[in-house]
Amino acid sequence: MAAIQPFPDLWLISDARNDAVLEQALKRLPRGSGFIYRHYHLPDGERVARYFALERIARARGHTVVLADSALTAVEWGADGIYGAPLSLYPKRDLLTLATVHDMREIAQANRMGADAALLSPAFATNSHPGADSLGPLKWRILARYALMPVIALGGMDAGKARRLGCERWAAIDGLSR
Repeated sequence: MAAIQPFPDLWLISDARNDAVLEQALKRLPRGSGFIYRHYHLPDGERVARYFALERIARARGHTVVLADSALTAVEWGADGIYGAPLSLYPKRDLLTLATVHDMREIAQANRMGADAALLSPAFATNSHPGADSLGPLKWRILARYALMPVIALGGMDAGKARRLGCERWAAIDGLSR
């Protein structure tokens, strides 16, 4: 794992929905938070340019920057880590690895692959997947116990829902962009 100390508790995730407010959201985050850059909606050239514009702001605030892409691209772009399905996170190349997990099978994969953290979702109903079933607090807590790494709550999250889950680490798109 890349030496990220302390490990961020709060993670902002980029998306087409929050693109227009990302600069302000990154500046509002507590110093040393995490930023996961996805921006799958942009063509390649625009995606690269947007990454570097947002990375400058994130670095100025001391945020950890993680890229939803390959390890090779993360190294090329200077990201601190990579984000994605557990089996897509390798080779690690001395990068922080954040696995997206939704069920016991994916948690087991993240455990086997040695992911540095797991984003377990959807904790609650989310705008990312309207109408999809959510885990809810009880199932979320049960699944989180099986992870051998820090678990970050994702899906409809805000500070109040993090308290409901009893978790210190959480990530959001809308919940940190308002």
